[in-house]
This record gives sequence, structure tokens and C-alpha cells, in this order.
Amino acid sequence: MKILLLEDNKKLNTTIKKRLELKGYKVFNFEDGQEAYDNITEGFSCFILDINVPNVDGIKILKKIREFYKDVPVIIISASVELDIIKESYDFGCNDYLKKPFFIDELEIKIERLCQIKDERVKFDENSYFDYKSSTLIIDDTSTRLTKKERLLMNLFLTQKNQVLSYEMIENYVWEGSFASIDSIRSLVRRLRKSLPKEYIQTVVDTGYIFNS
Repeated sequence: MKILLLEDNKKLNTTIKKRLELKGYKVFNFEDGQEAYDNITEGFSCFILDINVPNVDGIKILKKIREFYKDVPVIIISASVELDIIKESYDFGCNDYLKKPFFIDELEIKIERLCQIKDERVKFDENSYFDYKSSTLIIDDTSTRLTKKERLLMNLFLTQKNQVLSYEMIENYVWEGSFASIDSIRSLVRRLRKSLPKEYIQTVVDTGYIFNS
């Protein structure tokens, strides 16, 4: 999972990055708000933002994130206890607020709760499930090992069930900020559909797809 971290305290920034990388996350860390602002469209699955940072503050970055990512989780980390700032953070779409000082373990728990599938196995019905840990689909005793992009797409569908996912959202998440044509996205969806009962992934004309659980 690709995470953007914005924290202007160099020591805390480095500590968080190292701890999260030990968990297997890809962490792109910034100390300057403008640099983070310029990189928010690069296909992140989770954002961790301090508010009081140089040049562009975390609230402005949060507003910009919500223009590109409607549902990608945003965790605010801040020393501020002002109710107006906390309320403003939630009003503009943050998913959780963590007051400094905090234990890194607590941040890890919030990331796991907000940004990942909670169970290693997600059942579709009595005979079908997706094993997230092994990237394997089991459909009526037929086992299919998914590629990285198929797994990312499956993860996106399962964390956004019954919601319309646009081509842009899929491109940002699955291709992790790299360009993908609509034909490439459609080809990936077709491959995943071959391993699933067809009724699960439905096309939304000229928009994208929806995963009906």
C-alpha cells in the first residue's frame, strides 16, 4: 500500500516512515506542505497529514485531496486541541484525528482499520472467498492466483463495495499514479471478471464500475 506522509518534524517523520516500511507499506514522506500538495495525485491509498507545516497547511491539502480522491482515507496528526480546527478537519473529509504526542502503534492500528481489508479472507458466499494474504480467489473450489494489479483492483472493489468507482479512481489506485488508458482498465476488469461470477462487477456506462456484494 502506498502512503503519503506529511510531517515537518524531521525526527518524527523519519520514525513514522521507518515503522510503516517495516509493515510493508510504501511511504513517500514530505516535510514541506507545497511538496506534498504537488504530489497528492500520485496514486496513494492513504494520507497522513500534519496541519501546521511550511508553505501549504494540512487543511488546504486535505481539501485538494478530496477533489481527487473521494474515499481514500486521510488521517490528521496534530498537536492542536482547538475544537474549531478539529471540526474543520472532519468537515473537509478527514477520517480520523490523532493528537500529538501519540504512540506509533496507535497510528498503525488506525491505518489498518481505515486503509486495509480487515479480514484475510473475504467471503462472497458459502463456497467463494478472496484470500487477501495469498492474493487468491476461491470460487466454487476453483483457485485463481491474482496478479498485483488484479489484487489491487480486488482490494479497491472490496473496500468500496456498492459504490461507483470511476476510471480515474481505478487508475490512481491500481496504477499507483502512473498513466493507464481506459482500454487498459477495461482489459484488467475483464481479466478479473473471468475469475468471478459475472454479476459481481457491473459496468456504469461512461463512468466506471460498481462491485455489488
